[in-house]
Amino acid sequence: MQHSIDAAFAALSDPTRRAVVERLARGPASVSDLAAPHNIALPTFMRHLKVLENSGLVRSAKKGRVRTCHIEPAPLMELQGWLEWQRRVWDNRLDQLSALADDINRNTS
Repeated sequence: MQHSIDAAFAALSDPTRRAVVERLARGPASVSDLAAPHNIALPTFMRHLKVLENSGLVRSAKKGRVRTCHIEPAPLMELQGWLEWQRRVWDNRLDQLSALADDINRNTS
């Protein structure tokens, strides 16, 4: 599990790749449609897609001359679970800190 989370975070560390994932969240798209908004050469864009595919976030299929990309929800759900766990941990820590601050304020008043 850790490897897939690491790969997903690494893939999402780039703004171009995040934009591709955001676009694919609306539905499948061809490589040319995905590349159009980005001012980079197609081979460079294809490297971004390869990173997304290697991380498991995106899959693609070629039909004829058109390669269509789809988002893979499972890795995103895994990230969401990890982030939710972290949020609960930090909420608990902040609640403890707040309680400590309240105790200190009551004892110094």
